[in-house]
Amino acid sequence: MSSGKILVVDDDQNICELLRLYIEKEGFDVVIANDGRKALELFDAENPDLILLDIMLPELDGWQVCREIRKKSQCPIIMLTAKGEVFDKVLGLELGADDYVVKPFEAKEVIARIKAVLRRLNKNTDDTIKEVKYDKLSINLTNYELKVNGVQIDTPPKEMELIYHLASNPNRVFTRDQLLDEVWGFDYYGDSRTVDVHVKRLREKLEGVSDKWALKTVWGVGYKFEVKE
Repeated sequence: MSSGKILVVDDDQNICELLRLYIEKEGFDVVIANDGRKALELFDAENPDLILLDIMLPELDGWQVCREIRKKSQCPIIMLTAKGEVFDKVLGLELGADDYVVKPFEAKEVIARIKAVLRRLNKNTDDTIKEVKYDKLSINLTNYELKVNGVQIDTPPKEMELIYHLASNPNRVFTRDQLLDEVWGFDYYGDSRTVDVHVKRLREKLEGVSDKWALKTVWGVGYKFEVKE
């Protein structure tokens, strides 16, 4: 019995075949695209459970493919990148990637990342409605809706997950590393700028909404959702 379908997108056919070998051994079906346009076609045709997406691709690059998919789907995306720069990692996560693996990689590491991302996804698909409410604020993670004064505010998935996580644990201080681990769910190689970027964007949406709660920086430690008694 298949564990699901993985779309592998890379212009290096050797990498694709190596990944196919390991992924199929784990019980998944594999479909392969060698360029960005084909990736989008196959995504629509095959409805995969997860995408392994290289950044440097012919036709459309991985960033563009990620953007297009995020317009219509929350299908998990793991970026494959030969680039280790902080900027690339942050950009990938801001565009909605769920994880990334830097080349050269061990195939076993990629399998572990696939399983971890799918596990997290399955945890989030139970029937409980995940919603927290405060004065003039409603955060519904089941529908991915953030409402301020009853008006829905356009909010990317990771921002939603971050504010939900903080607001579900009022007045608890989280370090950046804890947030990366608990919201993004993987080791971010010690770089935590992406948390700051997401908090800054949330602040722009939530600043001054209510005097009963606030998204606070705890200097030298991290962040908390502060609720005043």
